[in-house]
Amino acid sequence: MKNLDVIEKKILNLHQLEAALYLWHFQGKKIVFTNGCFDLLHLGHIDYLSKAKDQGDVLIVGVNTDRSVKMLDKGKNRPVTDENSRATLLAAIHFVDAVVLFDEETPYNLIETVQPDVLTKGSDYLPEDIVGYDIVKKRGGKVVTIDFLPGYSTSGIIEKIKKEK
Repeated sequence: MKNLDVIEKKILNLHQLEAALYLWHFQGKKIVFTNGCFDLLHLGHIDYLSKAKDQGDVLIVGVNTDRSVKMLDKGKNRPVTDENSRATLLAAIHFVDAVVLFDEETPYNLIETVQPDVLTKGSDYLPEDIVGYDIVKKRGGKVVTIDFLPGYSTSGIIEKIKKEK
């Protein structure tokens, strides 16, 4: 139970995140932000998040709430895993420093709060098309695209499970 308490302390609401950001900025930490649904956590996610963490000192992961996943129209049965489970699994990754749920279709407002030094997203996006690009560039930060580990995707895993039924 002690380990779970430590993990759950990394799941922050907006007020807690603002306090943590104040401390990290005061300490001169380089803040990295990324976001996603992270439904059915898999090796591709771990690889991506590890590469995101390599971009700075503190990795903050924005996670779509169940409601915002449905807004993204990823499929009628998505997310497969509820938001609290997804947040807890991400917080259990030792190099993830904070996890924050967001309920909007995009994390724009969250990125505005975080003001990251580095914003990362998968290489299926052009940097200038990434939500929050303008916020990060305005303050002199970097927007980095990260290649996905081939053969790993939540949609691919779901399709494989459907075929095996």
